[in-house]
Amino acid sequence: MGRTDGTAPAAGDEARAEFHTFFERHYAELARLARMLTGEADAADDLAADAMVALWHRWDRVRAADRPDAYARGVVANLARSRVRSAVRERRRIALVSSRRSERVDDPDVSAVVDVQEALRALPFRKRACVVLRHAFDLSERETALALGISVGTVKSQTSKGMAELQRRLGSADAPELVAEGGR
Repeated sequence: MGRTDGTAPAAGDEARAEFHTFFERHYAELARLARMLTGEADAADDLAADAMVALWHRWDRVRAADRPDAYARGVVANLARSRVRSAVRERRRIALVSSRRSERVDDPDVSAVVDVQEALRALPFRKRACVVLRHAFDLSERETALALGISVGTVKSQTSKGMAELQRRLGSADAPELVAEGGR
């Protein structure tokens, strides 16, 4: 990639070109991962964009990594974890305020149908992340462990427990297929 003045491209130009290629190749996947981890379609693009900004700021380190895509998934998982934790804290504050009201419903109307996204949102974050990366993104146990910064044994355990919980919630032994289809 030469310049119009005939000089060689600067190192910064090469880094920008590599990052642009990485962005084009992985942005949609990272947004999908963010959506599945948070259960929020509206937040997915924001989280993927925030991850890309973080990756660009550390691009020298990212491009030197053995698996830049795994590094990127880890960034998205960490951002999603922070968002989920913030949402949980916010719901607790709202529940605290609303519990002080005298209008309480003793027997709420519970829907008979539980979709995959709701079932995934009900899982604790680490189980959800393991299930999503293993079944919706078809990553190996090792790749999942690398993306989440946990051991392969933890991935195995959390995936197994998460799938068992999804099967109970969904009433189906086809939970892996439902997860893979539910994220698209």
